[in-house]
Amino acid sequence: MLKLFKLKENGTTVRTEIIAGLTTFFAMAYIMFVNPAMLSQTGLKSGAVFLATLFASAVGTLVMALFANVPYAQAPGMGLNAFFTYTVVFGLGFSPAEALAMVFLCGIINILITVTKLRKHIIKSIPSSLQHAIGGGIGIFVAYIGLKNAGLFTFTADPGTYSQLDSGTVVANSGIVPALGTFNTTGIIFAVACIVLMAVLVVKKVRGAIFVSIVISTVAAVFLSLIDKGLGGGSGLAIVDITNIQQTNLGTSFAELGETFGIAFKEGVPGLFENAARIPLVLMTIFAFSLSDTFDTIGTFIGTGRKSGIFDEKDMEALTASKGFRSKMDKALFADSIATSVGAVFGTSNTTTYVESAAGIGAGGRTGLTSLVTGVMFLLSVFLAPYIGIVPSQATAPALIIVGVMMLSSFAEIKWSDVEEAIPAFFASIFMAFAYSISYGIAAGFLFYCIVKICKGKAKEIHPILWTATGLFILNFVVLAIM
Repeated sequence: MLKLFKLKENGTTVRTEIIAGLTTFFAMAYIMFVNPAMLSQTGLKSGAVFLATLFASAVGTLVMALFANVPYAQAPGMGLNAFFTYTVVFGLGFSPAEALAMVFLCGIINILITVTKLRKHIIKSIPSSLQHAIGGGIGIFVAYIGLKNAGLFTFTADPGTYSQLDSGTVVANSGIVPALGTFNTTGIIFAVACIVLMAVLVVKKVRGAIFVSIVISTVAAVFLSLIDKGLGGGSGLAIVDITNIQQTNLGTSFAELGETFGIAFKEGVPGLFENAARIPLVLMTIFAFSLSDTFDTIGTFIGTGRKSGIFDEKDMEALTASKGFRSKMDKALFADSIATSVGAVFGTSNTTTYVESAAGIGAGGRTGLTSLVTGVMFLLSVFLAPYIGIVPSQATAPALIIVGVMMLSSFAEIKWSDVEEAIPAFFASIFMAFAYSISYGIAAGFLFYCIVKICKGKAKEIHPILWTATGLFILNFVVLAIM
């Protein structure tokens, strides 16, 4: 174990890595319930999507562990599953099988741009000030996710400022008003107590503070009867409702998975190219999938890897100079690139590197052993999902908040008094958090970086790849507007 994952070289221990892996898992375990609820609206069977989510997450995370030896976990991405459901299937009229085929092809594109070194050249082209902004922006992003998951916010939408899709999902415009929740409900009061507990343990430098806090909070919730001990959802402090998953017979789920497995090939790919008039739309949709997936991953690696030392200067130099997959970043990018295609084969939307991996990194995870533990937990969840589901979101949300606080230190590396650095950095970090998308934050940063450089007469300083990436983002927004 010590030699396989190089624990001594990375300054970590088996105990720390196991705790970090469990912390990452519980921070992102919601996806095993949310993803089936989302994708089943398209007509895919929820039991099949549940198993597909677990298997895709496990395979992607285990490849990250054993091939790249880095503490990152993978799962079907939030946002990308919404794009799959509401835009591709409901909006554009593609069948679920055709949408899965496009996800598979997106994965193939990601593999090609990784093998040809394009993704690492993109990383090299990003100015250091923007890289620091991405790190701080991810800090805001994960902290915002934590605050939302804790239930501390309410959002008010007046009549006429929102629309309701056929699926029942409400889409509000900028007229929606966020506010702090009222401290008169059990959920909010319990969430505040959990945040205070974790903050105290971290400040006191208790070993495994983040994971210890999650365990104590969960035990307290059960002991105080704040969650249903019968594992049926009950009063449910947790955001996710696991009732449907629990009532689905495991044998039935495997039978449904048998129907879904491989339909991206059997039904999807032939259907995509039957109608020549639809091919441009197919290509634009695959492009939209790929662009978002690629920059989500790049942003996560830059934001969490450099600050924590997982990708140190030596590794970044190897990324630039080495051939093949010799640097950790090379291997991590390749591991991420194959996960999307694997997930599509099982029957789920884009599998990507999760920003919640920052929770495990914050708990001390530095090697693939962290990912190995997370991946094994996803496999065990096939049988243990009801028990894992009792961990309330209020118990795990503080981990994201605390890690977000730690990541904000990246902002100290930015010269905020220099508007040439400050404007792109501001838009990169703010859009990342409040557009709820790492790739959109990077897009905003790139765009304003180009604008500022042009205004200063320094257009020659803009790397050709940065020009190209900015143009592709603009094209992506145009395509989404047309869709």
